[in-house]
Amino acid sequence: MARRNKIYEGKAKIIYEGPEPGTIVQYFKDDATAFNAEKKAVIEGKGVLNNRLSEFFMTGLQAVGIPTHFIKRLNMREQLCRQVEIVPLEVIVRNYAAGSMAKRLGLEEGMQLPRPIVEFSYKDDSLGDPLVPEEYIAAFGWATQQELDEIVSMALRVNDFLSGVMHGVGIRLIDFKIEIGRVWENDFQRLVVADEISPDSCRLWDIETGQKLDKDVFRRDLGNLTDAYTEVAKRLGVLPSNVTHPNKPTLIN
Repeated sequence: MARRNKIYEGKAKIIYEGPEPGTIVQYFKDDATAFNAEKKAVIEGKGVLNNRLSEFFMTGLQAVGIPTHFIKRLNMREQLCRQVEIVPLEVIVRNYAAGSMAKRLGLEEGMQLPRPIVEFSYKDDSLGDPLVPEEYIAAFGWATQQELDEIVSMALRVNDFLSGVMHGVGIRLIDFKIEIGRVWENDFQRLVVADEISPDSCRLWDIETGQKLDKDVFRRDLGNLTDAYTEVAKRLGVLPSNVTHPNKPTLIN
């Protein structure tokens, strides 16, 4: 198969044209970044793990009636997805105070919030993905009020699903971020969960020990990131329990 045309390359993935109109191929890189890409590293096996974990979460969401752009995994590093128009927002759902929220409000990390809180940040790396209120989103036309209402509802449903799945394997879902895309079916527009769901985009703490099993391991130099992601994959049954780390992958074209 000929190499696909590259559409876009981000910090963690490369997007290629798909084999059929209306499709794309997501390639998961081993690159890890933090603090708006001020900290960078290549973590062998990270892309393979995120591909498998995102497949697990996306198919799980679809099974409970939450639409996503995911179609199927193609190989160890690539998955076939529907092409979408990305809403230029990161949708953040917080269950516990951590990260920027804890710093911003002077809260103790790990404090349970009174209820899940949905925040929006404007997707622009050069600006540091600033938090924006719903009034800005509507005023600048990034999403309509009807879309915002649907996005909040969808984000909370994703939270319910992810929280339950993680709790079942002894992991606390602290927070996560998702992206939303628009797709057209005939003359009707539909919102779907897009991009990826993986430990790159979630904060995951062991319920018993508080051990971090997400990208904070890299951000804060807390150990081996691949080991943390492998632990999540093993608990979820994505990898066999006797696997210590995924073998160095070979891309199958």
